[in-house]
Amino acid sequence: MTTVPSIAIVGAGPGGLMLARLLHLQGLSCTVFERDRHRDERPQGGTLDLHAGSGQHALTRAGLREPFLAVARHEDQGMRLIDHHGTVLMDMPADGTGDRPEVDRTALRDLLLDALPTTTVRWGQSVQALAQQHDGRWQLQTGAGNSGPFDLVVGADGAWSRIRPLLSPYLPQYSGLTFIEFGIDDVDRAHPALATLVGHGKAHVEGLGMALIIQRNGNAHLRGYAVFRVPEDWAPARFDTARPQQMRQALRETFSGYADAVRALFDASNDHFAIRPIHALPVGHCWNPRSGLTLLGDAAHVMSPFGGEGANNALLDAAELAHCLQAAPRWQDAVMDYERRMFVRTTASAALASEGAATFLSHDGVAQSLRDHLAHHAPAHSA
Repeated sequence: MTTVPSIAIVGAGPGGLMLARLLHLQGLSCTVFERDRHRDERPQGGTLDLHAGSGQHALTRAGLREPFLAVARHEDQGMRLIDHHGTVLMDMPADGTGDRPEVDRTALRDLLLDALPTTTVRWGQSVQALAQQHDGRWQLQTGAGNSGPFDLVVGADGAWSRIRPLLSPYLPQYSGLTFIEFGIDDVDRAHPALATLVGHGKAHVEGLGMALIIQRNGNAHLRGYAVFRVPEDWAPARFDTARPQQMRQALRETFSGYADAVRALFDASNDHFAIRPIHALPVGHCWNPRSGLTLLGDAAHVMSPFGGEGANNALLDAAELAHCLQAAPRWQDAVMDYERRMFVRTTASAALASEGAATFLSHDGVAQSLRDHLAHHAPAHSA
């Protein structure tokens, strides 16, 4: 086994925590730096479908398959396509046997945190900068002071990584799509008609150059995204997320050509809205090796959500980096081997996500193209 005296992981998302778990199992200590002040400071986002060959593979490697299955939702793997009149164009209901079960991001994070020593994560420590020492090791500058030095720093800190600029000059570029996120609580009891409309899984509602993507999450929660192909400054100029009632009314007016049964989603939404422009790094993004630094997950290859590979890639990145560190005689060689493999592996999913973002809402007849896309990428049991 290779010996790495000190490892820092920046970011306690799925990829960073998975790497910490695998290193712990291999007897390698690490420290995770996370800007959140505690694990429950903020919701972690919507639902994820974890794929057998990537996300689930990493969980198995980490000895967490059974805990994962205990919180996964096999019953929520359905997909439905609806037009703006509220007519169901395609329905692929889940039968509970698909191989891409859903799991809420918060549940996945809790599962990974519970599998680590409590001292692994340093909460409330946002990494502001890195400074390289004379011996090649890295000092981390955080809001709580300096930490380190560390032999290896792994940037798992998302799309706007503070670590990436030390390796690559590229920044994520706006895809042309903006999502406006909203949520509906207690949908089965409080809004049964909307629960029926969405079903158990994801519902895509498309028409008039706009779209809605609605995901069923755990605990009878729906997470919705209103999707627009617009300039990046379009949504902030029209929607004030700090004024929920105004948000509901503005969304109703924007979707005025949609059926009332669909626009009822906005009436039922809670007070939490967010504007999320979709960004991506270039397909095939890579960098030259630099001793003591590497990236995983969105920090390395952020892509649009079309294809559902983001979190799966991050978990597999962690599994492959941990494997390389365990197998190589020198940890520096292990990192370079991991990077070479990762650059090749993620190109296909980045290309698929880029194609999805480029074509979504970009031409007439998108309902048929979306139907073809969903049918092609559906779980095998639903095809």
